[in-house]
Amino acid sequence: MTKISRWCAGLAAAMALGLCGGGLAARAAPAPIVFFDIAAPELASQARFYKDIFDWQVGPDGRVDVPAASPLPGLLRVEPSNQGPVTERVIYLGVPDINKTLAEITARGGAVVFPRTEVPGVVVVALFADPAGNRMGLVEMDGGRPRIPKAR
Repeated sequence: MTKISRWCAGLAAAMALGLCGGGLAARAAPAPIVFFDIAAPELASQARFYKDIFDWQVGPDGRVDVPAASPLPGLLRVEPSNQGPVTERVIYLGVPDINKTLAEITARGGAVVFPRTEVPGVVVVALFADPAGNRMGLVEMDGGRPRIPKAR
């Protein structure tokens, strides 16, 4: 199995669990995700990138509040150390049109890491790198929910 097919399979499993009401068994007070940060060597251009593409309002100190899915589905994935980043974290952002968003990303100094990909019956995804090199994901949304392409 290639790195990309493992990534798609893992993402598909995580999205299926989150979208279909599966997920982990309930336990008392699981630790919530309460904060995230995205590093860059300079704040102004990083803030402008996320404002221009995702309409994030960034304060002068770099603080940002963004909406999040609740519950927030996630995945602890395994990659062989000889086949890719082992310590990577990826945040997936919902957008109405992945191809349009990827065009905006590249026009503003980012890069496409993994192009728009339909995972039948699960989700439409892509990966990009922001101008500072942070890898992030995109999920194509339709009516406030991830777009799920028909299974083949």
